[in-house]
Amino acid sequence: MNFLEKYGIKIDNQQLLLTALTHSSYSNEHGGENYERLEFLGDAVLQLVTSEYFYNLLKVSEGELSKTRASFVCEEALATYAKDIGIDKHIRVGNGQLKDINDTIIADTFESVLGAIYLDKGFQVAKEYVLEVLKPYVLEHHIFLGDYKSRLQEFVQTDRKTLEYVLVDEEGPSHDKTFVFDVVIDGITYGRGSGKSKKEAEQQAAKNALEKCAK
Repeated sequence: MNFLEKYGIKIDNQQLLLTALTHSSYSNEHGGENYERLEFLGDAVLQLVTSEYFYNLLKVSEGELSKTRASFVCEEALATYAKDIGIDKHIRVGNGQLKDINDTIIADTFESVLGAIYLDKGFQVAKEYVLEVLKPYVLEHHIFLGDYKSRLQEFVQTDRKTLEYVLVDEEGPSHDKTFVFDVVIDGITYGRGSGKSKKEAEQQAAKNALEKCAK
């Protein structure tokens, strides 16, 4: 696992890195830890680094700072970073998940690997890593469109409408569930989406609703 070499990072605790790459479906089948705790830690590091970066870069309001940060740490963005780095090629999943290593899992492992870097190398190295990954996308004015929920929320607020996400179905074993959500605007169902996490299903429902609203 040499995907961090190009950033000048060598994790001393290889077991920690292995845990960062282990999905719960794999640990359920084989035992051991999964990446969820490291993901929690990595998310906190990511929020701090990106908050400071955009605070110093942009002289805009708090709302604009939040909106800009959200676009560069949304699921689509994190999955894109992870694929470019090569993290996605090393994720360990259970047999039932092998054909469906989706963007939710890939985005989660970007955060869990960051958590491992922080624990193994400290905050400064973790910060430099995040900025090296992030800056090219910012400087290219890259637009990540995957945060459909935020875009739909803005659309709804403009029209003073109410919006909610309703879980309509879930199936499969606990380690491999599929969730289905409807997005309801002013009591009317505008979209439906499914995914391996509630977050992914809600994003897909919002995307479906935006497509219909645009017609």
